[in-house]
Amino acid sequence: MTEVVDTRAALAQARGALTGRVGVVMTMGALHEGHEALLRAAREEADHVLVTVFVNPLQFGPNEDFDRYPRTLGTDLEICRRAGVDLVFTPSRQEMYPGGEPRIRVNPGQLGEEHEGQSRPGFFHGVLTVVLKLLQLTRPDLAYFGEKDYQQLTLVRRMVRDFDLPVRIVGVPTVREPDGLALSSRNRYLSAEQRSAARSLSAALRAAVAAAEQGADAAEVLAVANRTFSALTATTPDVELDYLLLADPDLEPGPEVGPARVLVAALVGQTRLIDNMAIRLAPTNS
Repeated sequence: MTEVVDTRAALAQARGALTGRVGVVMTMGALHEGHEALLRAAREEADHVLVTVFVNPLQFGPNEDFDRYPRTLGTDLEICRRAGVDLVFTPSRQEMYPGGEPRIRVNPGQLGEEHEGQSRPGFFHGVLTVVLKLLQLTRPDLAYFGEKDYQQLTLVRRMVRDFDLPVRIVGVPTVREPDGLALSSRNRYLSAEQRSAARSLSAALRAAVAAAEQGADAAEVLAVANRTFSALTATTPDVELDYLLLADPDLEPGPEVGPARVLVAALVGQTRLIDNMAIRLAPTNS
């Protein structure tokens, strides 16, 4: 039986009745197979699974899609029930921010101003603020985040470590469509032509992975990825690359050897898409 609550008081009471290890999955709703993978991971490891559904206004810029962001609570709750979720917290904006938008927010540091943070100023301030609030309200032992939003996952891990929060952050691999496109709630905004063009993101990443497996150095890995992206979008004016970069697993400047992450972001029509993949750079023979 999945219990649904929408106030802090009801959450506190229901959470207090859960014994053993509690895992939380934080969402903005519009659940899809990627979220279901998070729920399965939580179900396998935790004794109880708690889901939050809240479209957080703090992480939307003035020209972004807060008002049109999909809200499908009925379907979301059915997915939670099928997944065996114990408790769902669906607060209103007033319930989450009873005094209005918080005057004090979590500062994500330099990494929060780079990559997605540079393209979306203030985004990670809003993300980390709501994640911290929800961690305090739900008091989980484990919290599950998808690797698709890799910069977010990295910053949440740093916040938990730096603030000594008693929770373990678990990253769950990206779920993809058969053609490689990473699942995202925003994919529904794409037209058929844009949907086809969006495959260029994952194709560029796969090319980078293949180049690294063949022994290419960091510079050549990025060059291969950029050439692949450019070739696939040369006749598609609806796609604009924001960044395509290589970094270490903690998103520090790109390594020359060993584990790394290649990340991409692009605007497809009016829809911003991101993706990433893990790679391993082999030592050079020079």
